[in-house]
Amino acid sequence: MKKLILTLAIFAAAIKFASAQVLPSFQFGVKGGVNLSSLSSSSSTFNSSNQAGYLAGFWARFGALGLNFQPEIYLTSKNVNVTSTGGGETKAKFTSIDVPLLVGAKIGAFGFGARFYTGPLVSFAIDKSQSLSQAAGNAIALNYHDQNFAWQFGAGLDIQRISVDLRYEAGITKQDYGASQTRVSLFNLSLAYRLFKL
Repeated sequence: MKKLILTLAIFAAAIKFASAQVLPSFQFGVKGGVNLSSLSSSSSTFNSSNQAGYLAGFWARFGALGLNFQPEIYLTSKNVNVTSTGGGETKAKFTSIDVPLLVGAKIGAFGFGARFYTGPLVSFAIDKSQSLSQAAGNAIALNYHDQNFAWQFGAGLDIQRISVDLRYEAGITKQDYGASQTRVSLFNLSLAYRLFKL
């Protein structure tokens, strides 16, 4: 009898796991988190220090066969502090609407699992503010474009309705900083909550 009960339990678990991975599903939720932005330079004309920002918005996930497509939309604030070798300093804050379109895979079942994903991101700047301080007679503005592109890589952990995501966002669009060009890249850590699942 014990063997029969154990066999039935394993069979039920296998069906639950298979249905969780194979059958189409849709999820929708909210998310919020923090980011650390930095600038990369092809030359040594300036130094950049990481500054904290935030993000908040919505996500959706379409999945089947263990694969998923996850579009998101969120408001994000990117802060950078740039000091040129000539002494000019720029403290810039960019607020944007970011739209990542991610594809990935999930392993796990029963509300627990790990996700791995990657995909493009388009960012629409809605506010660009900079404070320039004069140092050694040289201050240079960082010209942040209205529309920017990046590529995200990340991993996440799902625990029932809650997800934790860690991502790296590699800037693709080049920004002008004086005679130099740079790209804005960042790490972000977010907490998501699933509102419903179909």
